[in-house]
Amino acid sequence: MLVQAPTTLRDVYGEVDIPAEVQRALTGFLDLQQQRLTDIGPELTEVVQAARDATSGGKRLRPAFCYWGFRAAGGDTTQPILTAAASLEMLHVSALVHDDVMDSSDVRRGAPAAHRRFEALQRARSQASGRGGDPVNFGVGAAILLGDLCLIWADELLHTSGFDAAALARASRFFDSVRVEVTAGQYLDLVAQASGESDMDLALRVLRYKAASYTVERPLHVGAALAGCDQPLIDSLSAYGRPIGEAFQLRDDLLGVFGDPALTGKPAGDDLREGKRTVLVAYAVDHASEVQLAEFDRLFGRPDLDDDEIQLLREILQDSRAVQACEDLITERTEDALDALDRAPLADDTARKGLTDLAIAATSRVL
Repeated sequence: MLVQAPTTLRDVYGEVDIPAEVQRALTGFLDLQQQRLTDIGPELTEVVQAARDATSGGKRLRPAFCYWGFRAAGGDTTQPILTAAASLEMLHVSALVHDDVMDSSDVRRGAPAAHRRFEALQRARSQASGRGGDPVNFGVGAAILLGDLCLIWADELLHTSGFDAAALARASRFFDSVRVEVTAGQYLDLVAQASGESDMDLALRVLRYKAASYTVERPLHVGAALAGCDQPLIDSLSAYGRPIGEAFQLRDDLLGVFGDPALTGKPAGDDLREGKRTVLVAYAVDHASEVQLAEFDRLFGRPDLDDDEIQLLREILQDSRAVQACEDLITERTEDALDALDRAPLADDTARKGLTDLAIAATSRVL
């Protein structure tokens, strides 16, 4: 049975201001990196500033799931769990930067995507000097390197968080898994888009590895491992985390088509312009009429779609019942997760409430 959605960040995160603590850890870490990189050369200041901006804001879902995984395993909150959890936010930024390059996205969180930011910097320098390389190529190359740095920094942030070697060794197993899985999921996403076809099995595998594992399941595991949990708890957290992660991404896919840009930070219908082969799209392709399918194929993935064409694609998604099917899956997955949570051997009821609130917030997107 679903419960009422939390209405504020405090309701979701509980007694700890997770976003503020994660931001503090990220800021302190990047202060150290700025000194390291500017010793190499002042040119790198703009790279660190891009990392600062990219790690500012956001929902902090991955650190929140890591924190409550730690609490679920009875972790001692005097330990630096939110510093360790911040490593998952750094990993997230790495994935976003690379994802925007692969998708040729212009906007992220209401600001220019990293490759567009670097492109603009190079264009301004070229105009000022009257010479210089291709701004587009520079932007792409610089963004790839920024994403690589954030991936390296994610590992360093975890391992300098203050946990002892035994705890870090336990957590590293899951931290390594999430990095492999999100990269593999990203490749599956590229394959899906390059195929020009919508395949439900492939869309579900992308959902699982690019989103569900990386957003919820593995962050829970990292937190629980830092606390020193046993395998039954890991299994219980998977039974909860996997369906919540899938429901979260299904909601994200709906927002990518129907969401308010003021809330999503991306242009309306951007996923339709990019040709994202999501579960939503796969369902529509399987159930649309021949006339609808012909129209969908004509428009889907065109970067120059206008507002009327976006609206036509939305209507096909609705009329084919793809939207309702995704809503039904979100409800089903969330109920499965909460049922699993009821049976899970958690350390205390505070953790159970925290994970319940987080599940509802992540799938209804009150965050």
